[in-house]
Amino acid sequence: MTDSTVIHNTLGEQAARQLANTTKTPPQWVGITPRWLVSLLPWTPVEAGTYRVNRVKGGEKAADVECSPSEGLDLRPTFVDYEENPREYTLNAVSAVLDVQTRVSDLYRSPMDQVREQLRILIETVKERQEDELVNNAKYGLLRNVAPSMRVKTRTGAPTPDDLDELITKVWKEPAFFLAHPRAIAAFGRECTRRGVPPVTVNLFGSPFITWRGIPIIPSDKLHIGNEGAGTTNILLLRTGEKKQGVVGLFQPGVPGEVSPSLSVRFMGINQQAIASYLISLYCSAAVLTEDALGALDGVEVGKYHEYK
Repeated sequence: MTDSTVIHNTLGEQAARQLANTTKTPPQWVGITPRWLVSLLPWTPVEAGTYRVNRVKGGEKAADVECSPSEGLDLRPTFVDYEENPREYTLNAVSAVLDVQTRVSDLYRSPMDQVREQLRILIETVKERQEDELVNNAKYGLLRNVAPSMRVKTRTGAPTPDDLDELITKVWKEPAFFLAHPRAIAAFGRECTRRGVPPVTVNLFGSPFITWRGIPIIPSDKLHIGNEGAGTTNILLLRTGEKKQGVVGLFQPGVPGEVSPSLSVRFMGINQQAIASYLISLYCSAAVLTEDALGALDGVEVGKYHEYK
């Protein structure tokens, strides 16, 4: 009797699996990122969705002061003047509406609740868009709010240690971190390797980050690369916090249906097709308190490589 005609008198695996429970994971989405920018920005609560940045007129010189005036001379009176039309930031809403067929949510809710899992992924999507808006929004995005005097262009295209040093000279008052696309960080690492000055690594939030001059370089894919990934990008350097007159994120606590600061989920009802709707809203903005709190390295090429012999 050949092997092909052997009769097995045992239960087969395929049939046995019909009685077995399969261990399942929640839905996995490749688009979720660490969103380090959101974690590192100090967040300032606002009222009525508006934040006004009052600034002093006169740039670096706010008023006339005297040092050891001559005896008998009167001190000249002076005062500090303010800008008459200060900028106001209004919170923007990043929103989405989730529709769920009630038959699906009623019948297929074990071991995982369908509405909860749908909301979880959609909330992650909203948070990813929030970080993108913090960088690229036409009104409050960091890239759009870099003062012309705070911009530096790369010398040769690829981001070199010299370029980052030049950026530090712009944001030299207690810089907090660089923000760059992962490919820009890799390009900077190649330039450091070529010069024999490998960057020091530091651990933040349990993850390693390379640094330059002691300042961590934080990766974010929200700093886009032009020409479908073959072009240029930017590297930002920030000082953060209200006390340091830096960059701050803005949110409004206590919004209706709040599930986390400034993020709300509200049930909108069930229509005649038995579809339940949920509104997800995340209110946010960002403000640059003084011009010297934010600088940018422009024209960063990410596709330059070297041959090592």
